[in-house]
Amino acid sequence: MIGRLQGVLVEKQPSWVIVDIQGVGYEVELPLSVFANLPALGDELLLWIHQVIREDANLLYGFARLEDRQLFRELIKVSGIGPKVALAILSSLETAQLLRVIQDGDLQALTRVPGIGKKTAERLLVDLKDRLQAWNPQQVAKLELPVEASEETTRDPRAEAEAALITLGYKPTEASRAVSRLDAAGQDTQALIKAALKNLAG
Repeated sequence: MIGRLQGVLVEKQPSWVIVDIQGVGYEVELPLSVFANLPALGDELLLWIHQVIREDANLLYGFARLEDRQLFRELIKVSGIGPKVALAILSSLETAQLLRVIQDGDLQALTRVPGIGKKTAERLLVDLKDRLQAWNPQQVAKLELPVEASEETTRDPRAEAEAALITLGYKPTEASRAVSRLDAAGQDTQALIKAALKNLAG
């Protein structure tokens, strides 16, 4: 099983990247929190990997921190939550936010995530609260640490934010409308995504 990849970033889109390692390009799916902090094309990238092997596919999911990969694994253990939905959750809620949602039993925050209905949200809150209680305090503390932001590269944050919202399950017209209402001046992709999600949830 692949547990970690370290190589050159040769392609990136809001939901995936390709990492070149000695001439082999690995396609890795990412939550938006990781995508927003990617380095420039041609720079080195390290990702912690969760690999899913199926009869029809060999899928890689990447995370900036080992603790975030562990949280992803806890999410997909919940009945009805697959890797795609888990990525949507981690894209809509930062790790520390998700921990607070679980601790506070904030059902409304979870149902704002595309693909999460009330019953699924209730199951998530119950299952995750029990699972995370088994973690030691050091593990939880690491999850609450902010991910260091990389240097901003030349790209179009507005277009990337729209593409990211579509990846999360919103219709292109909804995504375009939500982003167009925002003042994009001086804001990076992640900030635009957060603001657009807040508007869509409201």
